[in-house]
Amino acid sequence: MAALQFHELGLDDRLLKSIADLGWAKPTLIQEKAIPLALEGKDLLARARTGSGKTAAYSIPIIQNLLQAKMTVSEQAIRVLILVPTKELGQQVQQMIRQLTVYCARDIKVADISGQADISAQRPILMEKPDIVVGTPSRVLTHMTQQTICVRDTLQALVIDEADLVFSFGFEEDLKNLLCQLPKIFQSFLMSATFSEDVQALKELVLHNPVTLKLEESQLPDSSQLTQYHIQCEEEDKFLLLYTLLKLSLIRGKTIIFVNEVDRSYRLKLFLEQFSIPACVLNSELPIHSRCHIISQFNQGFYDYIIATDEHSLADPSVKGRRGEGKKKGGKGQKGQDKEYGVSRGIDFQNVSTVLNFDFPQSVDSYIHRAGRTARANNPGVALTFVAHTELPLLSEVEEALGGGVPDEHVLKPYRFCMEEVEGFRYRCRDAMRSVTKQAIKEARLKEIKEELLNSEKLKTYFEDNPRDFQLLRHDKPLHPAIVKPHLKNVPEYLIPPALRAVADIHNRKRKRRKLKAGNLGFQGTRSKFQRGQNPLRSFKYAKSKRRRKPE
Repeated sequence: MAALQFHELGLDDRLLKSIADLGWAKPTLIQEKAIPLALEGKDLLARARTGSGKTAAYSIPIIQNLLQAKMTVSEQAIRVLILVPTKELGQQVQQMIRQLTVYCARDIKVADISGQADISAQRPILMEKPDIVVGTPSRVLTHMTQQTICVRDTLQALVIDEADLVFSFGFEEDLKNLLCQLPKIFQSFLMSATFSEDVQALKELVLHNPVTLKLEESQLPDSSQLTQYHIQCEEEDKFLLLYTLLKLSLIRGKTIIFVNEVDRSYRLKLFLEQFSIPACVLNSELPIHSRCHIISQFNQGFYDYIIATDEHSLADPSVKGRRGEGKKKGGKGQKGQDKEYGVSRGIDFQNVSTVLNFDFPQSVDSYIHRAGRTARANNPGVALTFVAHTELPLLSEVEEALGGGVPDEHVLKPYRFCMEEVEGFRYRCRDAMRSVTKQAIKEARLKEIKEELLNSEKLKTYFEDNPRDFQLLRHDKPLHPAIVKPHLKNVPEYLIPPALRAVADIHNRKRKRRKLKAGNLGFQGTRSKFQRGQNPLRSFKYAKSKRRRKPE
């Protein structure tokens, strides 16, 4: 049976035009199955792997149904609620809906209230009664309590995206209270990457005679699209390997480096700064505007490396209750953290070539969500994981889960790397690691948060009116609380292993060509003017004497 095309789904021409602009040639498997059922008004429980197009699978039928309703109903009202577990995902969903409604923006309005703006600042937006409201359960419930959201008579559809995370992020009570504020009849969608006990509990709460879509596919793309490796190494070797992989360009393209703690992210950033390798830090302590801006700029190609903290992988998914309860691991480190932060799950990082697990994820689900940041939308990708000796049991769990329950199935292939060939770099790495003290990490953490708080305020006000300046705001500037030694920036040729010299030479030549090209294009006038000023033969000027001759 031939796969359905978008134009065969009975969609509005404006919606089809937006889909064409996005470059989507045909629906993904989840979209092909879900969209016709959703257009019939069915409740859906859909499980599909990360990066399979679940957001569009519910957004397209929702927009289509709203456009049809607008033909007969003129009253403006909130008709769709989309609940998400994290603020980053909320902004991403809003962006996707805006892209799909670009040709019907006057008819379909969407508002994201998951951000950190004050409740009072969001009231004017909600007073306009946007057709679609996106938010976390806690924020939506707050507005319902204050009567700024009232959907008892108007709600047509409810979506819970990344449903497997809603309870583990502590939204169970919020969600139960929120459901009491909804009408008895509405269409519901539960979208999830896994079918956990939490999803089953949500199914009982929300869905009415649902159609279950459990696509017969692996949880991650197959080996022809996603290549998975592991390297067994201890703590010091992790830093040595990372330095070698990045400095010698063994890893190319956009890379996300995952760690388990905020302190680790800053330690890694300061370590890489010693070698003039710029990287962004992404964690729950940064303001939401800065986090979303970092993700946006990373997707646009401003940065090559992001160090992301996957803090929720450390929390026990079985822990229930209000946000923050039972999650006191890390003590002082959790002060000031955003409980609705999450970057390993649901966020669409675009064109990521490599995911590097510097710290091993603490669960199979966490590994799947991390590895799912690459090899998206039929693009190839690599997931490389560092494994300490004590983490080998976790590696076995991941391989057994991904290998279909076969214990000896090696899904994560050993990455062949001869450590003896890079021993010459070890003293450099030790030198850099000694500079990154606890005090330096503390200062870096404080400095970064202060700068990003300032940036966040600018992002809210000034940069809305000055989009060009918005592009100049960067998040990978050196923090420099550690002493940076200039000699570590360059790699002497004698230290490069003979087998890797050809690779390093090609990369260095390309980098020099880029710099030369940039100099010729952007700074030619300035440079030549500067050189003339420095050359005494060109800059020498003779000033004629102004003294008058005395009369004879």
